[in-house]
Amino acid sequence: MAETFAFQAEINQLLSLIINTFYSNKEIFLHLVNNLGTIARSGTKSFMEALNAGADISMIGQFGVGFYSAYLVAEKVTVVTKHNDDEQYLWESQAGGSFTITRDTGESLGRGTKITLQLKEDQLEYLEERRLKDLVKKHSEFISYPISLLVEKTTEKEVDDDEELEDAPKADEDEEGKIEEVEDESKEKEKKTKKVKETSTEWEQINKQKPIWMRPADEISKDEYAAFYKSLTNDWEEHLSVKHFAVEGQLEFKCVLFVPRRAPFDLFDSRKKSNNIKLYVRRVFIMDSCDDIIPEYLSFVKGVVDSEDLPLNISREVLQQNNILKVIKKNIVKKCLEMFADIAENKDDYTKFYEAFGKNLKLGIHEDSTNRQKLADLLRYHSTKSGEEQTTFKDYVTRMKENQSAIYYITGESRKAVENSPFIEKLKKKGIEVIFMVDPIDEYAVQQLKEYDGKKLTCCTKEGLAFDETEEEKQAKEETKANFEALCKLMKDILGDRVEKVITSDRIVDAPAVLVTGEYGWSANMERIMKAQALRDTSMSSYMSSKKTLEINPDNSIMQEIRKRAEADRSDRTIKDLVLLLYEKALLVSGFSLDEPNTFASRIDRMIKLGLSIDEDAELENADEDLPPLDEVDEGSRMEEVD
Repeated sequence: MAETFAFQAEINQLLSLIINTFYSNKEIFLHLVNNLGTIARSGTKSFMEALNAGADISMIGQFGVGFYSAYLVAEKVTVVTKHNDDEQYLWESQAGGSFTITRDTGESLGRGTKITLQLKEDQLEYLEERRLKDLVKKHSEFISYPISLLVEKTTEKEVDDDEELEDAPKADEDEEGKIEEVEDESKEKEKKTKKVKETSTEWEQINKQKPIWMRPADEISKDEYAAFYKSLTNDWEEHLSVKHFAVEGQLEFKCVLFVPRRAPFDLFDSRKKSNNIKLYVRRVFIMDSCDDIIPEYLSFVKGVVDSEDLPLNISREVLQQNNILKVIKKNIVKKCLEMFADIAENKDDYTKFYEAFGKNLKLGIHEDSTNRQKLADLLRYHSTKSGEEQTTFKDYVTRMKENQSAIYYITGESRKAVENSPFIEKLKKKGIEVIFMVDPIDEYAVQQLKEYDGKKLTCCTKEGLAFDETEEEKQAKEETKANFEALCKLMKDILGDRVEKVITSDRIVDAPAVLVTGEYGWSANMERIMKAQALRDTSMSSYMSSKKTLEINPDNSIMQEIRKRAEADRSDRTIKDLVLLLYEKALLVSGFSLDEPNTFASRIDRMIKLGLSIDEDAELENADEDLPPLDEVDEGSRMEEVD
């Protein structure tokens, strides 16, 4: 006889809460409890008390009440359960405020629990074979006990065709009336068959893939790793590298990490949900995009982490606040950097890796202060001495000049743009190596990487660039500065607020002038990058775009001639044009953009005419002579004569 019981008030509240508000993903109904007894001991009352006390609803996972999530998809739930030493019982409820318990006299389970869900009309997708297989593969592919699904199998079978053969040979009568058989080629009548389809049902185990991370690394072949990587990522290529490790002690987890051979086209698409490290707890899938398990700059690394210590908790928020995740993250980052260092031992493999993921390493320099120096060892750059190869900071240091205290670098739009830059003329002449940083993200990385191996990183395009000098060189420099002091003042007067100051330079050899920026402001390259930002903060641009300093080359013939003309006649009309032209040329050569390109073009035209000895005043007079006489102009557009 069935007995009917009313749900406790708090369970009734909970059912309504689960069905109507809490779970946004109905797939959660597959995380059921192990046996019926825990339903009664689920901690529901404790959960409701905690909720009334102001606790976050996400704490639901701590109370083991996940069984009731079945009502997300089912209108009726039936549980049949039997213990070895007890009779078989049937628990049944439609979540309407009551449940019934009946002694079950049906087919005996022997022992165990059977749960049956009668699905709602709008949840029938969970009866589809493909849908169920996908869910089990996602959530429970690697759990140790088998999960089977009753599936339909359709097979083709050949059966005899009883119909008479249409083209069978006929028998003829001879003259005596006897029947004589006509022989065919085979002398036998062949049986004709046809194919028919038969449908049957059978249990198919879904979770056949074994958790490769549970086995010792030295027992797993390269092909096994490759097969697992492809099943994990759906990548058609094999992985470039793998790192398989386990952490034991107070905290236990196992991990397998893979580096792909190529970067996805949307690697830095912020709208894309990352799907890199899959998190498991005791072989049960928890989530595939836990932000706190790996930093953003390592988002290209794929793999699995299986923890023995984390709770089987449905709450993403609780997981992210768990200190265990912080320890796991620290270990994952450490092992990733070890894996990259292993790849670097093979030149060809590292070239592929760096082309694909070099930007990620530089992003790590910007974001990860803890591992900044280790990441710096992984960077590669072209330089004035590297040729077609790329160099490391470590190799650069071994080639430094005696008494050289800084690592020199230049940023720019391309290698071609910087390798002949006037900023590095003096350095090249002295035989000092200069690193080329031509990736836009280099500008961000170098702001954080202030030094390497105790050597300061110094930008060649900013002020403050100094060289070791003898006493004779210092004295000659002071004399030159004095000789050009008047010209520098005149040029500053002409340029006005365009520059902060004009000084003589010892960084350039051939070029007449360059524009340098403040040591702590944006470089010309950074200013170009920021101007290209569609959503840039213009107030920040005006703050970081520090005043420019025009450095002139006192050994350049152009500057020497301008100095002579200025000393002879400060009011010479060509000096202003020449100074402005040199400034605008320096803007372009130094990597800046022109604010008024039309004015620059007009100034070039005037210089060309000057070089061709074309009298500009005479040209204007000739233009006036070409105007038609006043009496030939229409009355409506008559021009007034101007004295």
